[in-house]
Amino acid sequence: THTHTTHYILHTTHTTHTCTSSTVTMLSHVRSAAAPLLRTASASPAAVAATTAAAARRAAFSTASPALATRKEPCQAESMLDFGTRRLFNEDHDMLRDLARKFFTNEVVPHHSKWEDDGEVPRSIWKAAGANGLLGVTVPEKYGGPGCDILSAAVLWDEQAYSNCFGPGYSIHSEICLPYLMHYGSESQKTKYLPGTASGDCIVAIAMTEPGAGSDLQGVATTAVREGDEFVINGSKTFISNGQLSDVVIVVARTDPKARKAAHGLSLILVDTGTAGYKKGKKLKKIGLKAQDTSELFFDNVRVPASNLLGELNKGFYHLMTELPQERLAIAGLAIAHAEACFEWTRTYVRERKAFGGHLSDLQTIRHKLATLKTEIAVTRAFFDRCLELHMEKKLDTQMASMVKLSCTELECKVADECLQMHGGWGYMWEFPIARAFVDSRVQKIYGGANEIMKELISRSI
Repeated sequence: THTHTTHYILHTTHTTHTCTSSTVTMLSHVRSAAAPLLRTASASPAAVAATTAAAARRAAFSTASPALATRKEPCQAESMLDFGTRRLFNEDHDMLRDLARKFFTNEVVPHHSKWEDDGEVPRSIWKAAGANGLLGVTVPEKYGGPGCDILSAAVLWDEQAYSNCFGPGYSIHSEICLPYLMHYGSESQKTKYLPGTASGDCIVAIAMTEPGAGSDLQGVATTAVREGDEFVINGSKTFISNGQLSDVVIVVARTDPKARKAAHGLSLILVDTGTAGYKKGKKLKKIGLKAQDTSELFFDNVRVPASNLLGELNKGFYHLMTELPQERLAIAGLAIAHAEACFEWTRTYVRERKAFGGHLSDLQTIRHKLATLKTEIAVTRAFFDRCLELHMEKKLDTQMASMVKLSCTELECKVADECLQMHGGWGYMWEFPIARAFVDSRVQKIYGGANEIMKELISRSI
């Protein structure tokens, strides 16, 4: 299993590229974060030597050399997983990408099959990610984070998707949950939670979905009743990612049952998982994402201080709507990168697989299928990168976020399906990465707002 997986993941080409002006904060953090990775037991002497040599080469590059004009698009590179592509990024992001790729290759890939059997990953892999600066990359330095830009987060989305190992719910924690703390948290809440979220000591989940309320958040039935200086929470949640490992949960609860509109009576409340009355249910068995823990949560007269209110009272729905574009962008980023990886694994396979007196890649039907997929990936990647730029400019609206989530996840599932078909019977074997990709990709069209909801949101602007 690991032989096949590693073979595909490492099928990339390192290209020579020049450095742009330095992003000092991120560069220094990545350099300091490289040390603990080099000390990990699973890093071979060859890997250590390669990392040291790569760092030396990069340090020698001139910071005055313009590189953006020479960076290729992924579809122009020898492999879409190559380093040094996409004009959005610079040399500093490439250093982070190199660190992240080594981390996933050395620390996650070799153990992922066992974690799939366990139904969750160990806490140690969270702390290892934190020690290497790979969690909460946009958390400000004053709260113990790297203080990097959203492009740095996008690099990590790419690299986790390229590794084909989605067990560690890093992006859910870092780019879906933490923005609520950073944007709506009080100073005391930020001081209490953010340092641990960046180190991996505090894992965060967000509890929106209920047995009777999925994409329609207005149907939330969990209540939080104010009694003196406390909120008393009752209800249940389901399909909560990171639910078993979480240390704190952002709970969406109804605080005003008499609100004129259901959306007007929701609030966000922080609940520490050791609170009396709070119970984690069973780990849910899924057809995919088997190593990513997904849980039921139960609240039976759970009392928390009123100061645990996150943001404004009865404004929870609006806080959610404000942050959902980034959530959908993150899902889209994982999806398009996963599609690229599926394509590259399959290109390698058809070039090596012998059939009909030659290789599969000699057949016109195979070549034309790959040509079509590559074109669709290139077009969708360009759209995603434009949406990423818009998000950096704080201009990514609901319509565009819905479009990018819809287009990237639909393409991810299509590519996984058609690439599995080109693998033939071997594509149906779990030891091949494309099999895992096929089942893991399916949920992308469901969570973060089902794609049918995305179409409805888009249609409102037509």
